[in-house]
Amino acid sequence: MESKDKKLTDLMEGITSGKIQLPDFQRGWVWSDLKIKKLIASITCGYPISAAMFLGYGGVLKLKYRAFEGVMRTTAMPEQLVLDGQQRLTSIYQAMYNNLPVKTKTENGKEIEVYYYIHIPDTSNGIEREDAIISVPKDRIIRKNFNRDIVLDLSTREKEFENKMFPVNLLFKIGEALLWQNDYYRYHNYDPSIISEHTQFSKNIIYPTSNYALPVILLDSNTPKEAVCQVFENVNTGGVSLTVFELVTAIFAMDAPDNWNLRDDWTKRKEKTFIGDVLKENVDATAFLTACTLLSTYKLGGTVSCKRKDVLNLKREDYLKYADILEDGFVEAETLLQRNRIFTAQNLPYSTQLIPLAVLCALLKEQGLLHVARVISKLEQWLWCGILGELYGGANESRFVQDVVGVMKWVQDDIQIPKTISDAYFSPTRLLGLQSRQSAAYKGIMALILKNQSKDFISGQDMDFTVFKKENIDIHHVFPKAYCEKKGYPKSKYNSIVNKTPIFFTTNRKIGGVAPSEYLRRIEEKNHVSTDDLNKYLESHWLDSTSMRSDDFDQFIVNRAGRLLDAISKAMGKAISGRDSEEVIAAFGTAL
Repeated sequence: MESKDKKLTDLMEGITSGKIQLPDFQRGWVWSDLKIKKLIASITCGYPISAAMFLGYGGVLKLKYRAFEGVMRTTAMPEQLVLDGQQRLTSIYQAMYNNLPVKTKTENGKEIEVYYYIHIPDTSNGIEREDAIISVPKDRIIRKNFNRDIVLDLSTREKEFENKMFPVNLLFKIGEALLWQNDYYRYHNYDPSIISEHTQFSKNIIYPTSNYALPVILLDSNTPKEAVCQVFENVNTGGVSLTVFELVTAIFAMDAPDNWNLRDDWTKRKEKTFIGDVLKENVDATAFLTACTLLSTYKLGGTVSCKRKDVLNLKREDYLKYADILEDGFVEAETLLQRNRIFTAQNLPYSTQLIPLAVLCALLKEQGLLHVARVISKLEQWLWCGILGELYGGANESRFVQDVVGVMKWVQDDIQIPKTISDAYFSPTRLLGLQSRQSAAYKGIMALILKNQSKDFISGQDMDFTVFKKENIDIHHVFPKAYCEKKGYPKSKYNSIVNKTPIFFTTNRKIGGVAPSEYLRRIEEKNHVSTDDLNKYLESHWLDSTSMRSDDFDQFIVNRAGRLLDAISKAMGKAISGRDSEEVIAAFGTAL
């Protein structure tokens, strides 16, 4: 990798000749009229506009390419591809070099076609440079009053001269700029003031702009694929990010004689399959490619891996071979999650865990094992260990591999415990730290409560998927927050998950901020719920009705914490150590 300054005039000529082109994955040009004016102003003032990044063409990363917007058709093979800087360079080419009207948009999003001019007198009288730059419609006439009145007419060269408007698309063309100058002088009868004014304009604007240089980072054509991605992330100055998916799209395009396109393929799959309540917000194109790489490397034998370099080396034929199987795996993964009361995208503890889960579901279904009770039990144990052990935060490619390989071996031999299960640990005092609904373990425990067929306090309805979708489920403070604050109970306890449980939104509103004994009595009297039934509803949440009816906060916290730990232990398939530790006794006042 090297960095050097390149004159914009040379870059524009390279774009015109086809020596500089775009990777086919680069999206369309979208800059607004105002943003283009700001760019022109910066260049004519000599201000920096950030670096561009080019990749030498023809090396290890063979990408499908296309010319810049506005370039006449060329059969030339590129020497360099623009990875970063497409928007800026296209804007410069369109507005400051090309002779065609610029297709842009207003700030309101209305599509327009314009030419750009700079008012010569305004470049030397202290006016902000941006204010000296105007855009005019493609007929070069500005009108008002429903097009009845002409405000500015630049439709002929003579009218440009009359209004002292210099075409911005001549700023990089010194020869054409000199011809325009000579005709400009002639039009004004060689008026000394005109000559002086334009001379100053040339000195301040034309010549500095024609020599303007842009910092360019040059990546050698043999730069590895993964390095291209990494370098781009490190130097990206804004705009559209270069993702793994975009690079793979471009790589696949080179090997697709039938014009098959990865982006189109993913869009179809997304619209057809990834529409469920869990999947629709948690699986993007890159996640799908990562999962496909994980599945294909497992199926092909040898080293199983799904790091960035592996995804970039995924073959098109392998994608086509395994994508359908994987798609089905994601559907099965969603079904399994919802069976475990993880109903929606918002309730999913880790979106990253979906990747190995989908691959495992795909593999197990292919082997006819996905609906075998023994296998499901193991898969769910692995799932809960990942969630409650909080092992899927951050980069997880290595864990993906360990878990897919480990779970599949475990299914076969019952001996080798997957690493996520062996690594998983839940500290009893962690219960008090679970205060936010964004925590993975918090979401997991709420799902366990729902999985226990927990019932609404008033309706007695089991909060299954149908009810969950129909009703607005709220998180209820069992000992209400206002009541706890009034009593002076520690926030670490009353705001923790130990004191929370899911119920209907309407039920939560009826309860209010009173003591548990009071709202339980109200439910029985006003909603005609028997004491026995209400106690059963409470029990389904692992709530101690005795301590609630006596408003014994401390006893309630100890009892609920112990029962939550029992549920966590059961889900993880392993004992919770330290329940009688000094740390636990200090936090809860007793062992759990």
